[in-house]
Amino acid sequence: MLFDLRGRGRRNTIKVIYLSLAILMGGGLVLFGIGGGTSGGLVDAITQGGGGGGDAGQDRFTKRETQALAATRRDAEDQAAWAELARARFSLAGIGGNFDTSRNAYTDPGRAKLRQASDAWERFLSLNPSPTEASRVASLMVQAYAPDGLNEAEKLVTAQELIAEARPGPNTYAQLATSAYAAGQKRKGDLAKDKALELSPKDEREALRGQIEQAARGTGAAAG
Repeated sequence: MLFDLRGRGRRNTIKVIYLSLAILMGGGLVLFGIGGGTSGGLVDAITQGGGGGGDAGQDRFTKRETQALAATRRDAEDQAAWAELARARFSLAGIGGNFDTSRNAYTDPGRAKLRQASDAWERFLSLNPSPTEASRVASLMVQAYAPDGLNEAEKLVTAQELIAEARPGPNTYAQLATSAYAAGQKRKGDLAKDKALELSPKDEREALRGQIEQAARGTGAAAG
């Protein structure tokens, strides 16, 4: 992997790059998690780790987790149940003792819950859901795999690919390009960059190209 997201300084560099992309795109739909089946997008992933919800929220999501887990045990191929289990576990990761609001960071139990969400997500993907259904959960998993979450750049790219496939547009492909460069996947980043430019208005292409290439330089990759 060409870019190690573990260093705090490098994580901050990526945050600035993604935020500048969001501003350039006028608050792009997917960057801010608007227009999908779930709330939250990559800007949430890089500016917020989670937090909030209180006891009532924790009880609600714990109940959802319990119900979804029971459903998967009744039918191990229930796509909806695995998707709901991933959502509930992701939500729990940002509540109560799982998230330190003073540091705006997941605690060890919070990261463990994100790992459980990842397990449910991967089981969901193994059942070959439709791109639309997969993209709804992928919007959350992008956040789970972000530097301040599980810090798994390659899995973040996989989730972002599903979003781009389901909702193709300059925003989603620009986000895929920056994610791919961060994961050291240069060819995938170049292809996504080209697609983002192809789908963007002509008068915005050069500005978008510059932002994506800035992201590539920030990760240590060189955009083609």
